Amino acid sequence: MPVKLLFIGDIIGKPGRDALSRELHRIVDRHRVDLVIANGENAAGGFGLTAETAQELFKCGVQMLTSGNHIWDKKESLEYIKREERIVRPANYPEGTPGKGATIVRTPGGVKIGILNLEGRVFMNNLDCPFRCADREIAKLKEETPIVFVDFHAEATSEKASLGWYLDGRVCAVIGTHTHVQTADERILTAGTAYMTDAGMTGAFDSVIGVKKEEAIQKFITQRPAKFEVAKKDIRINGAVIEVDEKTGLALGIERINVACG
Repeated sequence: MPVKLLFIGDIIGKPGRDALSRELHRIVDRHRVDLVIANGENAAGGFGLTAETAQELFKCGVQMLTSGNHIWDKKESLEYIKREERIVRPANYPEGTPGKGATIVRTPGGVKIGILNLEGRVFMNNLDCPFRCADREIAKLKEETPIVFVDFHAEATSEKASLGWYLDGRVCAVIGTHTHVQTADERILTAGTAYMTDAGMTGAFDSVIGVKKEEAIQKFITQRPAKFEVAKKDIRINGAVIEVDEKTGLALGIERINVACG
C-alpha cells in the first residue's frame, strides 16, 4: 500500500498558522494524506518557534515539525525542544545541542516514517557535514523503517541538488526549505527519491519572503539593521505531497502544492 506524506513549506507567523487552521484539513482530505510534516522554524512572529505556536500547529493537524537555523530565535523554546517528541532540529548541529535531529513517527495506520532534518553550510553556519551526517542518521532510521523523509534547510540550490542526488535511492524524499520561494523542479530522481529544491513558504506573498516589503526594501537601501514585521496579505500554503511505496521506501509520485487562502 502506498503512503502519502504532505510537507508544508516554512510557516511564517500568524498568517501562516491561520491559513493552516482554515485549510489544512481540506488539503489532507483532497490528497488522502497519511502524515503531515511542516517546517515551523518561523511560526512564532516570523522568527523562531514557541510551545504555544507549536501546539497551535499540532491542533490544526500537523503531526511533525522540522526546523532550521531560526529554531533558536526564541530563548523560551530551548527547554520545549528538549521534551517535545514531535519537533526535530537539524541533525548536524554540535553534540549537546538541545533537541534531536531525527526521529521515527507513525501514521494513524501504523506505518513508521523516519524524519531527518539537516542544515546546509553554503552561506550558512559552519556545521558538521550534512552529507556524512545523513549517512549516519539514515542508517539508524533504516533499522526501523525503509521510509525516510529529509528536510534539507539550506541556502544554495547546488548544495540541495547535490544532497538529493547523494541520497537518491536511500530516502523517499529530499525537500529543501529556507529560501521561502517555491521551486518548480519537483521530480523523482533516477533511483526513486522525490526531490524539490524548495517547498516554498506558508504565509503572506504580498511581501519579501514573508515580511513587510517596505521594511525589507529599506534595509537594502540603508544597510542598517531593521526589525521585520510579518506581512498579512495574499496568504498561500506551499508544499508538496509525496506518495511512497511502503515496502521499498521509494517515491511513487510528487505533487507541488500552492493553495491561495485569501
